[in-house]
Amino acid sequence: MNDAAATRTTTIEVGAPSHGVSLHEAFWTWMRVAALSFGGPAGQIAVMHRILVEERRWVSEERFLHALNYCMLLPGPEAQQLATYIGWLMHRTLGGIIAGGLFVLPGIISIMALSYVYAGWGNVPIVVALFFGLKAAVLAIVIEAVVRIGKRALKNQVLIGLAVAAFIGIFFLDVPFPIIVFGAALIGFVGGSMGIAAFHGGGGHGPAKAKGSEAVVDSLLGEQLPEHAKPSVLRSLKVSAVWLALWLIPVAALLWAFGSGNVFSQIAVFFSKMAMVTFGGAYAVLAYVAQQAVEHYHWLKAGEMLDGLGMAETTPGPLIMVLQFVGFMAAFRDPGSLLPMLAGTLGGLLATWVTFTPCFLWIFLGAPYIERLRGNKGLSAALSAITAAVVGVILLFPMRRFVDSAASDGVIPARLKAVALLSLGVWIGVITTGRLIAYFS
Repeated sequence: MNDAAATRTTTIEVGAPSHGVSLHEAFWTWMRVAALSFGGPAGQIAVMHRILVEERRWVSEERFLHALNYCMLLPGPEAQQLATYIGWLMHRTLGGIIAGGLFVLPGIISIMALSYVYAGWGNVPIVVALFFGLKAAVLAIVIEAVVRIGKRALKNQVLIGLAVAAFIGIFFLDVPFPIIVFGAALIGFVGGSMGIAAFHGGGGHGPAKAKGSEAVVDSLLGEQLPEHAKPSVLRSLKVSAVWLALWLIPVAALLWAFGSGNVFSQIAVFFSKMAMVTFGGAYAVLAYVAQQAVEHYHWLKAGEMLDGLGMAETTPGPLIMVLQFVGFMAAFRDPGSLLPMLAGTLGGLLATWVTFTPCFLWIFLGAPYIERLRGNKGLSAALSAITAAVVGVILLFPMRRFVDSAASDGVIPARLKAVALLSLGVWIGVITTGRLIAYFS
């Protein structure tokens, strides 16, 4: 056991859970994760992996990847849902709410502040530029995490091949993310059923074995199923009732009070729909959101969606936080009897509420059943294949952020993408190199 874990075992607070991590300690750990949540899903997953698996030893490598596999299959921001999942594992529902809530808090504050500036003075490049160095610096964390996760998850040539195929498919061929993940799961399941050892060697769910200084030691949570993680029909009904009410009652109340033509009712309904179809991350639906916001609802002017996307890409939190900017501008321009800035604030917060509340529902409802499946050997091959594909897909996010910005319309022909990868920019290279030197020194 590492020094941090050993120290904690001798200083367990009275009333702390059996794993020894108090809720107070978890709160400040999640605050740290939230403060470092730059870099999109790849950077955020990298931060959590480094802090929760390698430094804190809260959960094992296998458990982290198992949870990540589930979150990658859900609609919504996978990194925020992963934080909620692990927070729930460690400290029940309250822990999940703290972890998931804190994860988006910096983004809510940042996007709201930039929305005020944008609404009052228009696009201010210098404000967005202040975040550029942070975005470039976090690329080093992303690369380092992909190397570490890949080294542990891709334990044979077959899994490495799946990761490479996933990256080529999503980056060069624009294959939809759900097809890649479900395709990988099918390949793994068939391969495992045929007795191919490659699909069983990388996806076991037993305790991690320590082999050298780089290996992951046994986690503080352990490999047993916590009591609160055991699924039951009664619990599922209670979770569904609570979180569906928190999500849908405000929507119904707005429709009843103001009618379907009111801007707040439109925000509530539209972004509730988006929360259910955002498979594969924000990029999968942003084009549709932009089209509806500009052409159908007339919330934004042409080009403003790109300005909002720039804010979301360069501030902490999930990329889907751009929806808060859309909600802000929608209500700002149709405030009714409210002050424009007040209406914008309420519109932005409403968009955020109906976007992220379903994320807690998916985790608290489904996670107990996913935890139960950790011991199902029949699914281990499929999970190993999904993990391999996820490692390949993780590479997409840092590449896409820089490559797509090289084209004025956000689309680069496949034959030019390989060239674009070699020209990410002198300043990005300088900052990233410096970050890597600082990290490994």
